[in-house]
Amino acid sequence: MELTKARLNLSVVYSALAGYFLGADQIGFWPIMALALGGYLVVGAANGFNQVIERDRDALMDRTKNRPLPSGRLKVSEAMISSSIMAVVGLFLLYTINPLTVGFGAFALFVYVLIYTPLKARGPIAVFVGAFPGAIPALLGWVAATNDFDIEPGTLFAIQFLWQFSHFWAIAWIADDDYKKANYVLLPSGNRDTKSALQIVLYTFFIIPVSLLPAFGLSGGLTLSVVGVIITALLGLFFMYFALKLYRERSIPAARKLMFYSIVYLPLLQLLLVIDKFI
Repeated sequence: MELTKARLNLSVVYSALAGYFLGADQIGFWPIMALALGGYLVVGAANGFNQVIERDRDALMDRTKNRPLPSGRLKVSEAMISSSIMAVVGLFLLYTINPLTVGFGAFALFVYVLIYTPLKARGPIAVFVGAFPGAIPALLGWVAATNDFDIEPGTLFAIQFLWQFSHFWAIAWIADDDYKKANYVLLPSGNRDTKSALQIVLYTFFIIPVSLLPAFGLSGGLTLSVVGVIITALLGLFFMYFALKLYRERSIPAARKLMFYSIVYLPLLQLLLVIDKFI
C-alpha cells in the first residue's frame, strides 16, 4: 500500500469514477470494476516505478526517507516485479473496457515514469509535464463510459490540469527545504518568493472560468444548473482566496491552507458535476 501510495491513488480512482458517471448513459458493473481496479493498479505501478527511480533521492528527504525502498523494507527487485505485474494487469483491465481507455492509461503511465520522474531533477518544468498524466483520471472515466474523446473529457482534463499547479506548488512551497536536500527545485521561480506566489494565483484564477464552462454550453454534454453555477463559482472564489492569502503572506502556514483546500476542492467540484447531472 505504501508502494502504490494508497491514499493518493484512491483520490485518482475517485476522479476516474466521477468522469465515468458523468459520461455514462447506462451504468455498467464491469466497466466500473475494471476502471477502479485497473486504474488503481496502473497508478500504483507508476508510483512504484517512480519510487524505484527516486530511491536514492528519497533517502535524503525527511518526508520520503521512510518509504519502503530507502528504508530497506522492500528490495528494488521486489518493487520492480510487483510494479510490472500491476502495470500489465491494470492495462489489461482497462483494455477490457475499450481500446481508447487503455491508450490514455498507457500514455499516463509512460509520461509519469519515463518523462516526469527524470525531469524532477531538472527543475520546475517537471511540474508542467507531470500535470498531463495527472489530469488524465476524470478524462479516463469519461472515455471508459463513452469510448469517445470530445470536448467533455477535454473540459474535465483542463480543470484537473490547471488544479494541479496550485495543489503541487503549495506542497512544493511547504517542502521546499526538504526538496532541495535532494536537489529538487520545483517552485516556478525556484524559491518561496513573490514570483512563485504570483504564478500560483494566476493558475488558480484560470480554474474559475474553466470550471464554469459547463454553465455556458461550451463543454458539450457537461451542464450546470443555476445552483451548480453558484456553488462552482463559490468553490473557485474560496480557492482564489487561499491563493491570494499565500501571495500576501508568502508563508508556509498560508501554503498549507491552500494545499488542504485544494485537496477538498477537486473532489467537491467533481461530485457537484455528478449530482447536477442526475438531479
